[in-house]
Order: sequence, then C-alpha cells, then structure tokens
Amino acid sequence: MLIAPSILSADFANLQRDLDRIANADWAHVDVMDYHFVPNLTLGLPVVESLLKVSPIPLDCHLMIDDPDRWAPSYAEAGAQSVTFHIEASKEPRKLAADLRAAGARAAMALKPATPFAPYEELLDSLDMVLVMTVEPGFGGQTFMADQLPKVQQVREAVQRRGGEVWVQVDGGVSATTIEQCAEAGADVFVAGSAVYGAEDAAAAVDELRELAKGCAAHA
Repeated sequence: MLIAPSILSADFANLQRDLDRIANADWAHVDVMDYHFVPNLTLGLPVVESLLKVSPIPLDCHLMIDDPDRWAPSYAEAGAQSVTFHIEASKEPRKLAADLRAAGARAAMALKPATPFAPYEELLDSLDMVLVMTVEPGFGGQTFMADQLPKVQQVREAVQRRGGEVWVQVDGGVSATTIEQCAEAGADVFVAGSAVYGAEDAAAAVDELRELAKGCAAHA
C-alpha cells in the first residue's frame, strides 16, 4: 500500500519545503499539465528535473499532456521512478511503455473517468501500473467519484487473472473517508493532494492514510 501525495496541492513557491513535509510518503505525485489535454497548466520537465535533485522520495510523474509518445520518455530519462501517460493521448501505448521501461522508469497507463478499461486490458503485460482517475483530470480538490470503483475492481481482477504484478493506482478525492473504499476495490497506490497538504501535519496525514489502507488489506 503506497501513498503518493500530490504536490498539485503544495505551495509552488516552496516546493522543496513541501516535499520535505512528506518525506515519509512512498512517492511524490507530480501532475504535469499542458493546457491542451486538460484545461490547466502546471509545470514541465525543467521543474521536474529540479525537483529530482531535492526530493527525499521518488517522483511519480502523471503526464496529462498531448503527444506523450514524444514527451514522456524524457521524464523517465531525467530520473522519475514512475511515469504515467494517458491512454486517450497515446498513439502507440505499447511502444511508449517499452520506451519508459528502457529509460529506467515504471510504465503506467491512466484512464479518465469516461474511458473504459476493457479495450486496453491486453496492454497489461506491457505495464507496471494502471491509474484509474476518480475525478476529471485537471484540477485538485474535486469530489471523489465513487462510480469509478467498479473500474478499479475490474482492473484488479484482470491483473489477478493474468497473473501479473501490475499496481492499481487511484487519483482524485482520496482522503481518510474514501481510501478504504479504494483499497477494498483493489487499489494499492493512492494519490492524495488536499487530504495531505490541507492537514496541519502532512506527515501524520500520510501515516493515517497508509494505516487505513493497510487495515483494509489485512481485513481482506
């Protein structure tokens, strides 16, 4: 059970400080948005390269961008441990996943809420993680979409059926009140933004989320 706080909810003027606040997390989730694939603009490769120099934990880069086939490998080459591309934007997802792995990163595929998983199940053998969005990508602080939980379960069942070791990540509205639902559905990597950075003690919030998720896993 991995917790990956999203720095989209951090203070962009103090990113190094806010990375240090979550040093007990497993990953730092970095949302890269280009104002084309989603209606928001955040940060890009130069900032990620700078973050990699100071982050106490590995970076999990979620690329909400057009043409990830061209741009995503650069994030892996820079040193991001995990790089996620959106299946809706990739023209050659299997090749892209191979390129990410060759550059040293875990390769992950993301699905928007309206995107079904079934047409892409055959890609599982090329992937290390599938990200099921539980909000519409683009902005932090949105309300958790519980209707995405059956998709999480569908991905988990497909992974178990195929015998792979693909992780299942959820991103959007994850908090102390929703993380158990996600874990019960089969998620094992959890992105939380405002639930962590909106807390007075971000590290304590990370610990709480991890314990809640582990509790579900132990019960299961």
